[in-house]
Amino acid sequence: MPRCWLSPPQGTVSSWDKGKATQTYSLPVTASWQIDLFGQLLNPKRKAQVSLKQTQFYEQAVQTQVIANVANMYYTLLMLDRQLQISEATCDILKRNLETVEAMKEAAMANSAAVEQSRTAYAQVMASLPDIRQSIRETENALCLMLNQPAQSIARGTLESQELPAEFSTGIPLQLLSNRPDVKAAEMSLAASYYDTNSARAAFYPQITLSGSAGWTNSAGTGIVNPGKLLASAIGSLTQPLFYRGANIARLKQAKAQEEQAKIQFQTTLLKAGNEVSNALYQYQMTSDKAVSREIQVNSARKAAEDTKELFNLGTSTYLEVLSAEQSYLSAQLSEVADTFDRMQSVISLYQALGGGREK
Repeated sequence: MPRCWLSPPQGTVSSWDKGKATQTYSLPVTASWQIDLFGQLLNPKRKAQVSLKQTQFYEQAVQTQVIANVANMYYTLLMLDRQLQISEATCDILKRNLETVEAMKEAAMANSAAVEQSRTAYAQVMASLPDIRQSIRETENALCLMLNQPAQSIARGTLESQELPAEFSTGIPLQLLSNRPDVKAAEMSLAASYYDTNSARAAFYPQITLSGSAGWTNSAGTGIVNPGKLLASAIGSLTQPLFYRGANIARLKQAKAQEEQAKIQFQTTLLKAGNEVSNALYQYQMTSDKAVSREIQVNSARKAAEDTKELFNLGTSTYLEVLSAEQSYLSAQLSEVADTFDRMQSVISLYQALGGGREK
């Protein structure tokens, strides 16, 4: 590492036995340069560079987590909206069911037990509505907080309008896993430990320094010369760390142990990333398979409700059977909403597992 500095100018004025005064001056410039043959200067510099990159990757990891949390809260709002809609429709059906049973009791076609059972079912669903509305408001407030906004209603779409990927590749290239911020941060930590080990190893070698000086002066040792002359000198030095061998050995052992620890941490992080991606892919596949079966259930429940209405119009089915079929259809829809939300969460998990949210 070269260093150069300008020393303050020096000068004297002298007179002997009232004779003529003589003036001397010097204006020196000194420079030194350490020859980095063993990486004593290069390794700390490279460690600082990878440490900066490690900090940047940590920032990307936080960014990915924030994006995943925002997406999860948004889809939670869509799910709660749909649940509220279905629950309100269920309440309407149960209310009509209660009114029908009460009318049947007055006509001596039902007993009081049937009436109370209908009233209990209706009250149970009614009691769930405030909880859903409270969950909606709390989720909106939490989302506003994450977006650094005051508490307010969030403009959003519907659960049915969301489009999800049809399929994912079963194999994830290793390059995609290596792009995860936590994997890159672990890699930079390993690199920093490597440069620490090299620095500790370089401490056993001597330091070679070249230094020189030059300047103008009118005092050359034999007399005073005007104008001044340029004088220059150069010297090399070698410093051997003879008295720090024990400390250097201990430092090297510690650096090697930390490098090995960073290597194990990097391997563990990479394996963990692969497991998370595999789990997210499998979760998405299972929820997709479940969605197919659930769609069949919902379609069958809808057709059963429609057929029961036609039978009622023909006089071969009772009104209670119509209400029961409609309630079964709404219950299947609630299950479908839960399955759709699970599928959305699996996509978010896969996004996070692959280290999404990176700046290009």
